[in-house]
Order: sequence, then structure tokens, then C-alpha cells
Amino acid sequence: MEKLIVNNYGSFDVTFAKGKGASMWDINGKKYIDFIAGIGVNSLGHNYKPLVKAVSKQAKKQIHISNDFLSGIGLKYAENLLKALGFDRGYFANSGAEANEAAIKLARKYGFLNGGEKRKTIVTLESSFHGRTVATLAATGQDKFHPDCFAPYPQGFKTIKANDYECLKTAFDDTTAALFIECIQGEGGVNLIDSEWAKEAAKAARAAGAIVMADEVQTGIGRTGSFLASDELGFEPEVVTLAKGIAGGIPMGACLFRGKAKDIFEVGDHQSTFAGNPLACAAAQVVLDTVNDKDFLYEVTQKGEYIKNVIKTWNVPFVKDIRGKGLMIGIQIDSSLNPFDIKLKCLENGLCVTTAGSDVIRFLPPLTISYDEIDCGLKIFKTVL
Repeated sequence: MEKLIVNNYGSFDVTFAKGKGASMWDINGKKYIDFIAGIGVNSLGHNYKPLVKAVSKQAKKQIHISNDFLSGIGLKYAENLLKALGFDRGYFANSGAEANEAAIKLARKYGFLNGGEKRKTIVTLESSFHGRTVATLAATGQDKFHPDCFAPYPQGFKTIKANDYECLKTAFDDTTAALFIECIQGEGGVNLIDSEWAKEAAKAARAAGAIVMADEVQTGIGRTGSFLASDELGFEPEVVTLAKGIAGGIPMGACLFRGKAKDIFEVGDHQSTFAGNPLACAAAQVVLDTVNDKDFLYEVTQKGEYIKNVIKTWNVPFVKDIRGKGLMIGIQIDSSLNPFDIKLKCLENGLCVTTAGSDVIRFLPPLTISYDEIDCGLKIFKTVL
């Protein structure tokens, strides 16, 4: 494989041929239960009929147009998304890193317009992750993502410790452009942000003249059992970024803004060739129509609680913690064990999981996963443990 594709991902020697729901089959016909969903991307599972139908229908009409023009499905989707989430305007991208790059540029311009050259600092959280581009790596609050080989990194980022009230006393000043909160720290270990702390942090940032932004690339569009995790946390960001599950598997991202942030971007400030193409918007509309339903979101919450409660009943001594929201779940294991080894054993036994941080097994199954598929996956996971 590495002769053809650079193995940046450390990919396993498994080649998948097809999928349905939360199940996949490799080229040899072996079945796997999918507790990764493309790292939270396949929000409606594999081969979801309404999504397949919408993408096929749109492909017959138009796949892409220049952003010099507008598409009917793009305008329809933008209107519906903004209305559903309570934002005023938005910018479409192709990935989470792209969406976060847009947010970073917006924050920097906001700071320049409201404080001049000195107001450029963006405050992020320790253990956060915001993407793999150079700027989003600089924003990421984990040293392991800052190797010397990619230096120098862009300046103007500062990290503070999540859920630490004491640090809020000195975190923000007249050099702060924005506070950027990853609502649940996915790559950092599925670390939860305390809602009261988030509200206090946002209050302190705004008092210093900054805007508040939420990275919902992984948590957004129903993953946590709420449409937006920031809604549940209650800190009402001026900017929110989305990607991963937003279009059910078609590459797409979004940066939405309101309030003091809604009129910052002007013509030429930020662009992307493929952003908001009709095919992606058609897919995203299906996801929005499906997820924007209280009963659907309630089921996401219930499935997540079911998974956590079942694992707790096993009383496995080296499982130290089970945490998360909705279908974004982290199982923290004893430091004597290697999460990569557990991931590999799961794969060998027909279960796809991933890791987070240094000691966490992460579950991000499709939001549509059935209880039968959950039970099948958990049976394999218990056997491996």
C-alpha cells in the first residue's frame, strides 16, 4: 500500500469493500461492527438510502460550480442550517481544519478591527485539538502535535487549562481576540468541559473585548445528543465550526457566525474552490433533515447511556473511567495497558474502534446504529478486554 499512498495514518492492512448501517465488510467478506464511523463522519451510517438517493439525484443535475455563482441547493441548505442552529451567516468549507482556519482568520480580523495590531491572541485549551494545518496545529493545546520538523508555527495562540477557574483571572486582556473552546476534547481523551466553567470563561473573554468561538467539528450535528454541544454547555458562541458528520460522509465543513462576528468577513477575506458545492450541500441537507428531530437526538442520548451502563456492569478492573456525551464515548484504561493493542485486537475480532489521548479507547459509531449492532460490538469489546 505504501508504494501507492503515503501511510500518514498508520493504517491497518484491511481493505473495506462495502457497508450498511453500522456494519462493514472487507474484500475477503469478513464482517466488522463500525464503532468509528470514519472518525465521526458517517453520522447516518453506511449506505443510508435517503442520503444515497439525494447524492445520486444531485450528481445527475450538477456536482460543482464556481463560487462566482450560487446554487439552489446551497442557498436552501444555508438557510435551513442557520435557522436550525440560530446563527446569522456562514461560510462553507471542506473539512474541520478548513472551518477552523476560517474561524482563526475571522477572530484575527475581529481583533484588528476592535483593538488594532495588539488584539491578535486566540486563547485555546490545554489538551485541545483543532486540525492538522500549520495554523490549526498552533492552536492545538498538545505539545505532541508541535514537532520541530514543522516549525516555525504561527504565533498568537495561548492555552489555558480547561475547568480551572483560577486561570480565568489572568487569561484575557486587551490583546485577546477570541476564546476558542473545543466542546468535548476528542483527540485529547474525550475530556468533558464543565458548563459553568465554560460560561464563566466566555463571560471573562467578552469582558476583555474578545469574541467566543466553539470548535464543534466532532461534537456538532447531533453527535452528543444535542444539535450543538455548545447549546448544552450554554456559553452561546459568536462563532461555531462544524465538519465530520455534517454531510454524512461527503467532505464538508462550515463556519457559522452571529452577533459581533456576523459582519467581519468581506469579499476576498476567505475562499475555497470546492467549498459549499451542490453535491455536499445535498448530502448535508439529508443529515440536517434527519438529525433535526428531538426524538432522533433523544435516541442518540439513550444509546450512549446504554453503552456506558453496559460496560460499567462488567466491572473490569483496568477500566478506570467511562465518559462522554451521546455517541461520543471514551473508555479510559489502566496505564499498564496499551490502547493501540486493544484497538488492534478489536479489529482482529471484527470491531472497529479508535483511540484518544494516551489511555482512552474512543467510540464514535453512526448515530443510526441499532441496538443489535451495539450489542454485537460490545460483545466483541468485552471479549478483547
